[in-house]
Amino acid sequence: MNAKVWLVGAGPGDPELLTLKAVKALSQADVVMIDDLVNPAVLEHCPGARIVSVGKRGGCRSTPQAFIHRLMLRYARQGKCVVRLKGGDPCIFGRGSEEADWLGAHGIEVEMVNGITAGLAGATNCGIPLTLRGVARGVTLVTAHTQDDSTLNWQALAQSGTTLVIYMGVAKLADIQAGLLAGGMAPDMPVAMIESASLPEQREFRSSLLRMQADAVAFALKSPAILVIGAVAATGLQADLPLSRQA
Repeated sequence: MNAKVWLVGAGPGDPELLTLKAVKALSQADVVMIDDLVNPAVLEHCPGARIVSVGKRGGCRSTPQAFIHRLMLRYARQGKCVVRLKGGDPCIFGRGSEEADWLGAHGIEVEMVNGITAGLAGATNCGIPLTLRGVARGVTLVTAHTQDDSTLNWQALAQSGTTLVIYMGVAKLADIQAGLLAGGMAPDMPVAMIESASLPEQREFRSSLLRMQADAVAFALKSPAILVIGAVAATGLQADLPLSRQA
C-alpha cells in the first residue's frame, strides 16, 4: 500500500459545509489529526478512526509543527490512511503547502481537499458579497499575524480598491486601523467584524474604519473572528451604520 496523507479542509465550523470529497477521505481514514478550530461534529464521518488532537491557535500553547510533520510521516509509513484535518482551507493560512512539501520530500504522497474559508462563509452569512459589480472588483485575503512579526504594506492594501478580508486580526486592531488610515483609506470605510463564522453563535458588528477599535471593545469581539473592510461591508443592512446583529 502506498503511503499517503490527505490534507483536508473542514471549513469554517458549520459541519454541513464539509465537501463530499472531505467526507470520502474521512470515511477511509485510519488516523485523523485534527486542528483546534475544527468542529468535532465532522468526526461522525470517521467513527472507526483514531483521533489525534494537534491544535494550533494564536496566543495559546500549540503543538509544534515539527512534531506534526513527524507524526504524519510515522503513521503514513505504517501504511495507515492519514487525514490531516484543518479548519477552513488547508492552503489559506493553514500551512497546507508547508506540510505537503515536507511530506513529499520524505516520499509521501499527498492529496489536498479544499474547504470553505471563514472569510467567505462569514461574509456570506452576513449578506456581504466579497465582490460586487460596480463596487468591488476583487478581494484580498491577508493575515494580521505574521511569523516574523513583519508589518504588512498597509498603504498598498488601503489603495488596492479591493475588499480586504483580514484573518487573526483581533489582537492587532489598533495596528490595522492606524496602518490603513495612514495609507489613505477613508475613515468612513465600512467594516464588518464577524466572530465564530458559520456557527450558531456567529456574531457580527458593522462599524467604520475610524470607529472599528472602539466598537470592537464595546462589542467584546473575540477570536476566532475575521474583518471585512470595504464598501461591500455596508451591504445587507437595514439601518445606518454602525449596526450590531447576532446571527
